[in-house]
Amino acid sequence: GAPGPVLLRNRRSWVWNQFFVIEEYAGPEPVLIGKLHSDVDRGEGRTKYLLTGEGAGTVFVIDEATGNIHVTKSLDREEKAQYVLLAQAVDRASNRPLEPPSEFIIKVQDINDNPPIFPLGPYHATVPEMSNVGTSVIQVTAHDADDPSYGNSAKLVYTVLDGLPFFSVDPQTGVIRTAIPNMDRETQEEFLVVIQAKDMGGHMGGLSGSTTVTVTLSDVNDNPPKFPQSLYQFSVVETAGPGTLVGRLRAQDPDLGDNALMAYSILDGEGSEAFSISTDSQGRDGLLTVRKPLDFETRRSYSFRVEATNTLIDPAYLRRGPFKDVASVRVAVQDAPEPPAFSQAAYHLAVSENKAPGTLVGQVSAADLDSPASPIRYSILPHSDPERCFSIEPEDGTIRTVVPLDREARVWHNLTVLATELDSSAQASRVQVAIQILDENDNAPQLAEPYDTFVCDSAVPGQLIQVIRALDRDEVGNSSRVSLQGPLGPDANFTVRDNRDGSASLLLPSRPAPPRQAPYLVPIELWDWGQPALSSTATVTVSVCRCRPDGSVASCRPEAQLSPAGLSTGALLAIITCVGTLLALVVLFVAL
Repeated sequence: GAPGPVLLRNRRSWVWNQFFVIEEYAGPEPVLIGKLHSDVDRGEGRTKYLLTGEGAGTVFVIDEATGNIHVTKSLDREEKAQYVLLAQAVDRASNRPLEPPSEFIIKVQDINDNPPIFPLGPYHATVPEMSNVGTSVIQVTAHDADDPSYGNSAKLVYTVLDGLPFFSVDPQTGVIRTAIPNMDRETQEEFLVVIQAKDMGGHMGGLSGSTTVTVTLSDVNDNPPKFPQSLYQFSVVETAGPGTLVGRLRAQDPDLGDNALMAYSILDGEGSEAFSISTDSQGRDGLLTVRKPLDFETRRSYSFRVEATNTLIDPAYLRRGPFKDVASVRVAVQDAPEPPAFSQAAYHLAVSENKAPGTLVGQVSAADLDSPASPIRYSILPHSDPERCFSIEPEDGTIRTVVPLDREARVWHNLTVLATELDSSAQASRVQVAIQILDENDNAPQLAEPYDTFVCDSAVPGQLIQVIRALDRDEVGNSSRVSLQGPLGPDANFTVRDNRDGSASLLLPSRPAPPRQAPYLVPIELWDWGQPALSSTATVTVSVCRCRPDGSVASCRPEAQLSPAGLSTGALLAIITCVGTLLALVVLFVAL
């Protein structure tokens, strides 16, 4: 740079102006930048100029005789903007100061030697798709190391080099904004924008620097779901149980994340009864599953509609809706080999006891519902009929008796019948068959227990000696009434009175029983009212005893010998005649 007048004398003190040196200036020889001079210097060579301070002797040198200051090398303002030095005039011979030392500054004058830089670049930014024009994306900032207070070396202007027409940048602030509407992420998700910063106010000759901004469009729910096909066809075997997956449906949605979540539903009642649809764990696919058991023979196909709906809908984009779509679904039910099906879940049959072997009990029936149907064969599982009381016709399921059955021995027989397909023995079904044995009047009544009783010798006529009860093993209702009868006639030692409830009262007659040594044996006749009527006879033993006042037995005394039956000879003959007559009637009834 050119030197300038730098030193004035005022009241014998130094007054300094600033020196300037242009940065980056380099010449073949040291460059004169200024001159020191004191008014005590008369030009006689007695004055010597000294220079101390920052860069003295290295960066800056002074001619001791003339005071000329030179810079010895190129300076960079961005490294050091100014130097502070101390100037002094001394006597050359004695080094005595001729003037007090004076401080002065040498400033490095800036030139435009630094391009703008973006210290934070490259940049990454995100802006929602479909944003309005002018939506702020990001602000970029460049720095220029040149002196902002001197000229336009650090005055920056921002421009878009690459990224038009999608984005714009504010020339002064560096704020990047969207420049067009309806930028669609599904069309282009990412943009690389190049921003330039140029100094000198953007004018020609200015230095520039650039940076990249990667702008990503974030997703919004601006796309409704869409099934890629109008009809979906699936098949499922009829044996598939509830919860079995039939198939997957996916409505396509180019949106991302929560904006693409789906909910599926079946619109028609026909499909919702047999099938269910739910959304998978990812929220994208519809899972069609069996809801209730299917039957190929009843229904071979189902047709219904399925709707897919976005679960999250942004009101700002309702105009791009509706955010749902519908597709048709057809599910074909496939036939599967099934075991035979019985006509009833269980069978209840009945047969009378004592019937001859081969008597028909009843029939079970099963059918093969598959197509074509296979013939069925029937059998009785051995463990359910260990006594082999029944047989079954293999071809038609007819059940018959094998032996005569006794209801009093066993009322119920529980059989397990197996139906097997002739074409496939693996296809078999079981059913329970309960056979009830019906009662017939084949048991004569009997005394409920052996009766051996006594009567006090002091008993009064008509006194109750014993209540006699009868028992009939036949089913109640078939012969529920049992009658009892004792000796008849005036010679009877005891009276038997039928109570008409299956019991009789043994009474002491009005005439005292003749004394005897052995107990009395009282004959009792029992008969039922079944068809045919059955009868039997039994004996009740009665001892005549001496009793205490309280009625307890003291001893049973020996008495005079009487008839061994406790009856007169005439009475015994009458009883035998009556029994013979009844037996003759029974034989005659059976013969008929």
